[in-house]
Amino acid sequence: MANLTIRNLDDEVVAKLKARADSNNRSLEAELRAILAQMADTPTPQQMKEIAESIAAMTRGVPQSNSTELIREDRDR
Repeated sequence: MANLTIRNLDDEVVAKLKARADSNNRSLEAELRAILAQMADTPTPQQMKEIAESIAAMTRGVPQSNSTELIREDRDR
C-alpha cells in the first residue's frame, strides 16, 4: 500500500476532518482513507457527461413527458 503526505492544510480543515472522524467513530487516518476511497469511485464531471449522453442516445426520437406536469398530476391526486 502507498503512503501519502499532505502538507499545508488549514487548521480549520483539519478540525472539521477530526470532527467528522469522531462522528463516524473513526480515527482521522481511517476517515481520510474512507473519504479518498469514496472520491476515487465517484465519476468525474466529464464521466457524468458521457453517461448522460449515452442515456440520451438510447432514447433519441422517443417523445418525452414534461416531468413537472407529471409531478403536479401525481400531487393533485
